[in-house]
Amino acid sequence: MTGVPASAAGGSSAAKGAAAGTASGAASASGAVSGASGTSGASGALSASGPSGPSGAAGADSGAKSARGGKLTAAAVNQASVWNIANLLTMLRLLLVPGFVALMLADGGYDPAWRSFAWAAFAVAMITDLFDGHLARTYNLVTDFGKIADPIADKAIMGAALICLSALGDLPWWVTGVILGRELGITLLRFVVIRYGVIPASRGGKLKTLMQGVAVGMYVLALTGWLATLRFWVMAAAVVLTVVTGLDYVRQAIVLRRQGIAERKAALEETEA
Repeated sequence: MTGVPASAAGGSSAAKGAAAGTASGAASASGAVSGASGTSGASGALSASGPSGPSGAAGADSGAKSARGGKLTAAAVNQASVWNIANLLTMLRLLLVPGFVALMLADGGYDPAWRSFAWAAFAVAMITDLFDGHLARTYNLVTDFGKIADPIADKAIMGAALICLSALGDLPWWVTGVILGRELGITLLRFVVIRYGVIPASRGGKLKTLMQGVAVGMYVLALTGWLATLRFWVMAAAVVLTVVTGLDYVRQAIVLRRQGIAERKAALEETEA
């Protein structure tokens, strides 16, 4: 026995116990802190890796489906836009062609009543020709179908009227040949030079179309007397405008082709340089 008092021994043990408790408390605190930081790090890792997990895949799949749905919707809208008022008028004009021919040739083709009905069908076709293009441009209803069908409908009704009149002996065949030859030739010319640009419709061309419609309409009607003389001069003016505007379109096509070739040559030289 060393003779250390019990109270001193007890105090030393208490001090050691307090020191040990402080150390273990600090260790517990640091462990808690590290545990907390570890938890936040894990949660951060989870949140960072979340998009590549199942929920991210689901979101990507949903986005792909939305894109496909948008394309299908756009396609449906474009398909539905074909059935607009401008195209319906063009279709009506196409349907009027066989009806006009039937009325024109009914009862031998010389009955004034049937010729009047034929004139009404021709007039409706000409009026729709004026409105369908205007409506398409004004209300943004231009479609690929309209671009193809509209000129076909125009030439179909005019060609049917001219051929019927010449077949009945009311109009010389050379007049029909000049007008139809010009229309078909200019249409082909537009396709030939379309790689260089588009030949715009001129005021002369619009006046030509109007004059042709009036002249052919007067010949469809069974006119006599001074009206028959008047329609001769109206048709003569229409033929002159047909030839003059046709030559002007040929000139424009030549100029457009030359400009296109010169621009391509300059672009090629610039690229090589």
